[in-house]
Amino acid sequence: MGNTAPGFEKALESEVDKHFDLPTIRHVHAGRPFTWLAQGLRDMRGNLVESVAYGLIVAAIGWAIWTYTAGRPQQFTASITGFFLLAPLLAAGLYEISRRHELGMDTGFGESLQGWRRSGDSLAQFGLELVIVAIFWERLSAILFALFYNGAVPNMEAFFRDVFLSGDYWRLTVIYVGVGGVLAIAVFVLSAVSIPMLLDRDVDIYTAMATSLVAVGRNIPAMAVWAILIVVLTAIGFATFLLGMIMIFPLLGHATWHAYRDLTQSR
Repeated sequence: MGNTAPGFEKALESEVDKHFDLPTIRHVHAGRPFTWLAQGLRDMRGNLVESVAYGLIVAAIGWAIWTYTAGRPQQFTASITGFFLLAPLLAAGLYEISRRHELGMDTGFGESLQGWRRSGDSLAQFGLELVIVAIFWERLSAILFALFYNGAVPNMEAFFRDVFLSGDYWRLTVIYVGVGGVLAIAVFVLSAVSIPMLLDRDVDIYTAMATSLVAVGRNIPAMAVWAILIVVLTAIGFATFLLGMIMIFPLLGHATWHAYRDLTQSR
């Protein structure tokens, strides 16, 4: 039993490597994500104005979602999930800032967009994949609520109290959280290092996703800690009515670049 996990990891990497030219994937210890955060904070301090600008943009998008879905609680939950799905793509400029910071280059907001110019086709293709997933989840959410929720929806507070706290709709809660969780895990596994890799190397999106899959598979403890940190920090951002997201989003974006650099190396 002790060799089952390593054996599975090697089999997975070997199978993926047959079809993709992957970089070498490093093993890191479970506490490594805290180092990524520290490195991300360093990059953020070095490019504070540009980093906060991205945080403001993301907060503005979140406020727009809240405003639009204020009277549509079921759409609010799907929209927030879609927001999480697309967030790695929104952070592409932050990855570029960290890439240039690593090279000792000064970076203004305009320079942070060079990653889009350099890898625009790949990023657009990856973004399309994420949009399709987000639309699928929004439609699935609507179907689940239509099937399992029969009450009126007077306001956001009453909706969440009825669905998630009363116990009257426990089937909906279990199915919704379960399906959403599986989808979120799948997206995380395939996108953990994909977008930074697309900015850094001349690869297609499938090679980038395969790299992310292997990197997560070989570093499950560390990546589980990283996923928990992302969820907790993002929850804090939303709990502060997105004011905290102004600083948290760029911190996570810069840290994600360092996660990518730490987990991969060129052959």
